[in-house]
Amino acid sequence: MNPYMQETENALVHTYNRFPVIFEKGEGVYLYDTEGNKYLDFAAGIAVCGLGYGNPELTAAVKEQTELLWHTSNLFYNASCGTAAEALKKASGMDRVFFTNSGTEANEGMLKAARKYAWKKKTGRYEFIAMEGSFHGRSMGALSVTEHEAYRTPFEPLIPGVKFAKFNDLDSVKALISDNTCAIILEPIQGEGGINMADPEFLKGIRKLCDEEGILLLFDEIQCGMGRTGQMFAWQYYGVKPDMMSMAKAIGSGVPVGAFAMTEDVAKDSLEPGDHGTTYGGNPLVCTAVAKTLEIFEKERLTEHVKEIGAYLEERLDELAASEDTVLERRGTGLIQGIRLTKPAGEVTARAMEEGLVIITARSDVIRFVPPMVITKEHVDEMIEKLKKSL
Repeated sequence: MNPYMQETENALVHTYNRFPVIFEKGEGVYLYDTEGNKYLDFAAGIAVCGLGYGNPELTAAVKEQTELLWHTSNLFYNASCGTAAEALKKASGMDRVFFTNSGTEANEGMLKAARKYAWKKKTGRYEFIAMEGSFHGRSMGALSVTEHEAYRTPFEPLIPGVKFAKFNDLDSVKALISDNTCAIILEPIQGEGGINMADPEFLKGIRKLCDEEGILLLFDEIQCGMGRTGQMFAWQYYGVKPDMMSMAKAIGSGVPVGAFAMTEDVAKDSLEPGDHGTTYGGNPLVCTAVAKTLEIFEKERLTEHVKEIGAYLEERLDELAASEDTVLERRGTGLIQGIRLTKPAGEVTARAMEEGLVIITARSDVIRFVPPMVITKEHVDEMIEKLKKSL
């Protein structure tokens, strides 16, 4: 074992389940550990490093900003924040953007904005409907709308007024709606829950219900957004626009940044100065990364690339499912894919590390593929060969 790793193991109480490797650098779609071993990365820091590692344009932009200004607090304007917000508005189709430090905080902001909207409208509504299989974060508010007993139980009682409907079951949503329903929150594609895709008719039906009942529709696009479906955001893939949406992970290509956005109709009747805040959110450094990331996405036409390479990944994973008895099915689209196994997925991901492949799980029986969005067909082929050995 690496001496530093041994020292770390001895010194720390575990709060994370980690692989026994210390990564030192990244290049393109490969990671390198402190022993010089090379790994093909099909996890991208859990769907974060969409541009891979060491992108020269992004590196140069962030480096230049570090030499100018890192932080001013949200008491002052900064130019890169405005540039990033305008770029996110254009990409997301929303009208207003609030920057946060993470995806969990973005979901917290959405929940607060939905409650404030109901308060300003004097509706008295406060309840949320979330989905079984969902994951929205581990803070108290985000955890309250996350349906995962192992995450929830030790921290109960959580925030009241949350009900869970069955994902892709519109009748179960209808059964939970009441005069107190403030908003419905869901992931168009559930990531942590097992790469579960929403049926188009399910999302359309929820949108119609929300419009008829005066309920806000909130999409969590932290993992499934930012190009992974072949559209910039998943709602565009489905053609169902939410009233608010959260995003994070790949919007900053690895710098810690999240955001939530909303339509003008919601914005004018929700948060006001003092309702919500963040010391670091929207600082010049992270917003430079967001703006440059979106610029590269557009210039390199990465969503078109995701459509092409995602179709090839689907093809190869379908072939694998047909030939391997341990693979039950493929799930997902574009570059957010999964395969469901007959064996514990954790065993396979551990074996894959030995083969020089980084993959991660989604629940106990699904392997998740959320690679950098700059991968090629050659990288897909290399991954499949390593995965076969790991299975």
